[in-house]
Amino acid sequence: MADVAVAVPGAERADVERLGSDLLRRWSEPHRRYHDVAHLTEVLAAADVLARGGRGNRAERSAVILAAWFHDAVYEGRGGDDERRSAALAARELGVLGADEALVDRVVTLVLDTVEHDIADAAADDGPDADRAILHDADLWILASPTPRFDEYCRQVREEYAHVPVAEYTVGRAAVLRPFLVRPHVYRSELARREWEPAARENLARELTRLAG
Repeated sequence: MADVAVAVPGAERADVERLGSDLLRRWSEPHRRYHDVAHLTEVLAAADVLARGGRGNRAERSAVILAAWFHDAVYEGRGGDDERRSAALAARELGVLGADEALVDRVVTLVLDTVEHDIADAAADDGPDADRAILHDADLWILASPTPRFDEYCRQVREEYAHVPVAEYTVGRAAVLRPFLVRPHVYRSELARREWEPAARENLARELTRLAG
């Protein structure tokens, strides 16, 4: 949680360490298969790649990094509710640390963006909403991952919904993935579109074909 020191320089070290431990505990919960520490690590790495491709400095990236830590901090497999509870957790915990209200609001916005993953193209690489594009694309890096990792991701998501009957899962999962493929672009940043878009479209098409039987 070193980025907290940059984002909230007045935060007490003990409070930062407590928050870091709590978030790692949440990301390590045994019922998680995909939405775990590995996913968090991938999102943070992807966000770093995208941020370095833009003009933002470390301080300006703080909201993205904090939002990455919080975006699936609550995960019970209830789409929408999980993200809203994660956003509420971020607001509460960052408030305890004494974070600036503007930073708290920005982190909450970024976390809530992951509910629908449908932010406007206005989130340009160097515009005021660049951080929204970064988190959006970083969270979806997995769609462009190498074939073995993408296939593992698909298996892991299925394991998280093992309680759902096959037919119901197939319909629901296709409904989640298909919109990304039919949009003009999967990603919102130019770097992600250039580097990740072709692989993402190939992976999505292959998985949708598999789900269709």
